[in-house]
Amino acid sequence: MDHPLHDSRYSWFRLAASLLIGLIGNVGMWSIVLILPDVQAEFAVDRGTASLPYTLTMIGFALGNLLIGRAVDRWGMTASLIGAALILGGGFSLAALAPSVAVLALVQLLIGFGSGAAFGPLIADVSHWFLKRRGIAVAVAASGNYLSGALWPLILSPVLAAWDWRQAYLGLAGVVVVSLVPLSFLLTRRMTEEGAAHAAASRPAMATGLPTPVLILLLCLAGIGCCVAMSMPQVHIVALCVDLGYGAAAGANMLSLMLFGGVVSRLASGFLADRLGGIRTLLIGSGLQGMALFLYLPFDGLATLNVVSLVFGLSQGGIVPSYAVIVREYLPAREAGKHVGLVISTTILGMALGGWMSGYIFDLTGSYQMAVLNGIGWNVLNIGIMLLILQRSRPRGAVAA
Repeated sequence: MDHPLHDSRYSWFRLAASLLIGLIGNVGMWSIVLILPDVQAEFAVDRGTASLPYTLTMIGFALGNLLIGRAVDRWGMTASLIGAALILGGGFSLAALAPSVAVLALVQLLIGFGSGAAFGPLIADVSHWFLKRRGIAVAVAASGNYLSGALWPLILSPVLAAWDWRQAYLGLAGVVVVSLVPLSFLLTRRMTEEGAAHAAASRPAMATGLPTPVLILLLCLAGIGCCVAMSMPQVHIVALCVDLGYGAAAGANMLSLMLFGGVVSRLASGFLADRLGGIRTLLIGSGLQGMALFLYLPFDGLATLNVVSLVFGLSQGGIVPSYAVIVREYLPAREAGKHVGLVISTTILGMALGGWMSGYIFDLTGSYQMAVLNGIGWNVLNIGIMLLILQRSRPRGAVAA
């Protein structure tokens, strides 16, 4: 029997509000990618050092997903989002005054933390309101992150061309506070205990026979692997275009194209997850991501890089949301915020590690060829772990029997 709170009209309204919040709140994750060439030029540092603010952003983003996810379990989405919006506004304001790369990196940690509220915690929250369409709902909520990455480069590129990155950051400080605080009040309603109990009993649980801490550890390692691979094109495509002489604007457009492809991929993965389950959907995305990464090795023309970036986006967009589906399939619903936040935070740490590693490898070798191969190796690790979990997976009743 269906419960009136799940897959309801309100559920879809809440999902739409979450998508809009994600589109705005994730700007802190992508703005640093756009200003990376300007930061390198202004502070006269190498590519690895210029990548450190991005790395600190993603570490903060991971911490925000983890800690704000737990805050949501305790205090709800509205209070958590208001706090995150104020942190974001303060972070952008302080970053605009940064006198060095080191200070900028530390402040970006704060920006990443505030942005974390608009990803994992929103995904975990949405998962409570859907049963039949949980896969597509999670994918839509996660698409806010990629829509943010696709739209903000188009918005900020002319701003950065007319003014400098510091003025753009001051503008973002006002935008996030003025928009996110009112939007947070659209999510004041909380799932009832009856609805939560119904969700826990309505979907067959999967099990692996592994202790829960071991399963979570494997998911975290897989998340790091897939996102080290994912980070190289996403973090360095603007810098690569500058190196090739195409300019930062061409790189920003390429990033937007990549992330629009990622939105399509995320939505498609949601439909697949409702039919195939989270692990099989993730394996499809990871396999396609590895093949798409290979395409960056032989091509460096402007037209071909645009095509390859679109193919990459279409390949990998569904990977990270699949972890949220897997957590809900294998672990208790009452701890969704904590577990989803933890696993997704490790995917973000993978992005942070991969973003720095790609810059460091570039400084050592003078090109991104070895960085691409490094990403492919990490992607193989992710696939191996997920195949292991899939091989051990059974319906929970069958494992108990």
